[in-house]
Amino acid sequence: MKTALLAGAAMGAITSAAYAQDAQAQDAEPISSVEDIIVTARRTEESAQKTPLSLTAFSGATLERAGAQQVTDLQGAVPNLNLVQGRGSSNSTNIYIRGVGQPDALQTFDPAVGVYVDDVYYSRIRGSQFDLLDLERVEILRGPQGTLYGKNTIGGAMKLVSRRPGQEFRARASAAYGDYDLMEVQGAISGPVTDTLALGLSVLHSERGGYVVDPVTGAEYNDKNTSAARASLAWDPTSTFRIDLNVDYSKDDAGMTVGQATNSLTYLGYGVAYPVATPTPEYNFKTRTTPGLPNETRLETWGTALRMTWDLSDALTLKSITSYRELNTDDYIDFDATQLEIADALVAVDQKQTSQELQLTYDSGPLTAVGGLYYLKEDVSSHQESYNDDLLGPLYGNATFIRYIDDALETTSKAAYANVSYAVTDALRVSAGVRYTKEEKDYARSTSVVSSFLLGGLPILNTSYAFAPPTGEYEDTSIMLSADYQLSPDAMVYARYSQGFKSGGFNGRANSATEATEYQPETADSFEVGAKTQYWDNRLRLNLAAFMTKYDDFQARVSGIEVPPGGGVPTPVLSVINAGSLDIFGFEVEGVLAPMRGLTLDTQIGFLDADYKEFNDARFTAFGGSRAFQDPAFSPKWTVRVGGQYEWTLDGGSSVTFGAAAKYRSRMALAVDNTLINTDTELPGMYQDSYWLYDARVVWSDAADRYSVGLYGQNLADEVYKTDAQEFSSIGNIRTAYYGAPRTWMVKVTAKY
Repeated sequence: MKTALLAGAAMGAITSAAYAQDAQAQDAEPISSVEDIIVTARRTEESAQKTPLSLTAFSGATLERAGAQQVTDLQGAVPNLNLVQGRGSSNSTNIYIRGVGQPDALQTFDPAVGVYVDDVYYSRIRGSQFDLLDLERVEILRGPQGTLYGKNTIGGAMKLVSRRPGQEFRARASAAYGDYDLMEVQGAISGPVTDTLALGLSVLHSERGGYVVDPVTGAEYNDKNTSAARASLAWDPTSTFRIDLNVDYSKDDAGMTVGQATNSLTYLGYGVAYPVATPTPEYNFKTRTTPGLPNETRLETWGTALRMTWDLSDALTLKSITSYRELNTDDYIDFDATQLEIADALVAVDQKQTSQELQLTYDSGPLTAVGGLYYLKEDVSSHQESYNDDLLGPLYGNATFIRYIDDALETTSKAAYANVSYAVTDALRVSAGVRYTKEEKDYARSTSVVSSFLLGGLPILNTSYAFAPPTGEYEDTSIMLSADYQLSPDAMVYARYSQGFKSGGFNGRANSATEATEYQPETADSFEVGAKTQYWDNRLRLNLAAFMTKYDDFQARVSGIEVPPGGGVPTPVLSVINAGSLDIFGFEVEGVLAPMRGLTLDTQIGFLDADYKEFNDARFTAFGGSRAFQDPAFSPKWTVRVGGQYEWTLDGGSSVTFGAAAKYRSRMALAVDNTLINTDTELPGMYQDSYWLYDARVVWSDAADRYSVGLYGQNLADEVYKTDAQEFSSIGNIRTAYYGAPRTWMVKVTAKY
């Protein structure tokens, strides 16, 4: 259920452990306390405070109260997490955790942070801009999760868990209006059909005008137009057998996501094409685009998941998770973000995936064990058209230059895993896990160029080629070891070693046989120590973690220019290589304090020190063929958030809640290529300087907490800041930056029954 960046959604006082009022409402405690959330981070249910790994969990009530509408609204609320809308696409998500991620939505590039909805893995970052619609909770797991979650969780995992229909009738509806003509309606209803059967339905429609405008044509970009629905069935035919069936559908019909050119563009090898000054004054959300390029990014996705659970005994449970999903996109992208046709494209992707997981859980006495088998079959096909009429410039007059690309990728992945925890004493618990994965990838690609560039009366660029490399085969065995010690009922310390890997693959940007290369998997080894503590009758929670990650065989896209022997038209070369390794060190602090009834204060602090230890690139001859001096992308040294909320009870029992948050992110690189070739001169457009964002909200609720009216504001200081960047220096010197939304507001009315 994708959505673009929503105007006006404010996190308010969202916290690492949610709010004091959740527990107060549920348990009618005389004083405030901090909510404890039950999670399934280790594939079995346990308290988040008893789980020996770094995770942040948000309950559905917390997300609703804070006005969070989509996953990108969690940006800033989790230490060392980067979670923003993807570059040049309204339907993909750029997720980095602790400096590990994969921002490119190209269909052949696997994500580095696993995304799961109701235990079903989503294998593309396209279609991962989820609306937070009728959820029970969201879990963000930090660090490699290779044993229990498998491939492509080398950075961590994000889990969304939908609300299960039950025997109690529930209904919720809301309507929102905001600036940029924001209009959103959503509703959810669930309840019993019989004593053993319950059904649920959730629907949403959200639209908003664009906050980026072409100053000449008036066309709007970076807008939103999303519809989504999910139906759920929960059937308990016996006391030991449960069936859950979910079906979801989402459609997005937004305009293009347009950035800003940050430097002068060039004709390919023939001088300056379009002078672009560094934005002075700062970016004003006005950008020229190519006349005639359709203002469309369309996504349609649907899927179904069937979970069957058998309690074979009091201690033994068998679960089957079967899923099928389809995704179709038609994205038009103006990579150069100017009126020139330097690099404009249509990217149309059709993706299908089928997965099956069998999981056996044993929980009795001191022993808890979970093991399983996993199978995934994915087919991705893509048709691309690259429009480059202006790339070679006036030397060839008003000629045409179009590249057509068709490729297909078939992935078969199989895995077996086991994880065991044993309570040595009442206080000491040790855990170990292992997962074996075997994967095969079959890839085929064809490309052709149709042009009217003439030399001596003959076309000189018309080319075509096709290749189908041998099947790529990748194997991995990841392990996990941990120990945790309960110092007291309210304090636990732990140590954890975990491994993860990101699958290998084929270069999906290859335009010649020399670029059609295979790259091998990435791997990560992480060491982590932490403490999870509660004080003052559970009114103060403080969680700490420190980690060191060895990140090897980093997959890097590098670009260059190839000049044919004897001269001729230079051509771009785009390669993907296992270029380097990184050492990543950091620590994280999550705290929440409920000092008095109605008042909650919280903070999340992340520190990250990421350094290349190796980054081979033959173009950097002045540095011995290495660019290890560069800054890793999306790895700010500091991420800080401080927030608070106060609930003021009015006469008659109604209440007004005030919430506010300040979020800080230090300077960071937004692209892997962030210096000029063969120099250490930084490219300013590929960086974002440090900045603060300020959000606030005020919400009135009636005495029964059935009706509420809220005013939400985001980016109240109207900060202009970049969230992502695109670098294709070898194609017209393209370096394009993408920006977060300006100041926005939203009024939302909610009714619950």
